[in-house]
Amino acid sequence: MTHRHRLNLAIAAALFASIAVVGCKKKEEPVATMPPPAEPAPAPTPPPAMPAPAAITVTSVTLGTAAGADKKIAAPLLVFTPKDKIIVSVATDGTASNVDVASRLVFQDGQTAGEMKQALNTTGAETTNFEFTNANPWPAGKYKAEVTVAGAPAQSVDFEVK
Repeated sequence: MTHRHRLNLAIAAALFASIAVVGCKKKEEPVATMPPPAEPAPAPTPPPAMPAPAAITVTSVTLGTAAGADKKIAAPLLVFTPKDKIIVSVATDGTASNVDVASRLVFQDGQTAGEMKQALNTTGAETTNFEFTNANPWPAGKYKAEVTVAGAPAQSVDFEVK
């Protein structure tokens, strides 16, 4: 073999080897890096404790113009005169400690005609009365006496002033 031929053969071999190496070379894969560990998040603050629901129920709502010594309405009414005192008698049962019981008179047009509340402390059956009077005669029309316990609707009674 001639020197030139060997040289060409060596160059061809080197060229082939470099092509093979370049062709086989793997692309560099990006290396995943882990971020430094984060500080642990503070524990979430629990929501403020809600007061326990009232453990009382309204057993009845009676309307009238006079109540006995036991606070019960002797002669229940659903129709009143414009000059009547309107007593909303609320009978409850259960246990309550400083729970608001409220009564509201609502006129047919949605206006509040009177509203009262009392804190109830009881461990059994109880009657709470709300006495509504009006310096002027009650307007004639349809009304509703709404009763709530701890702000939640309990019962309502429709009545009329004639």
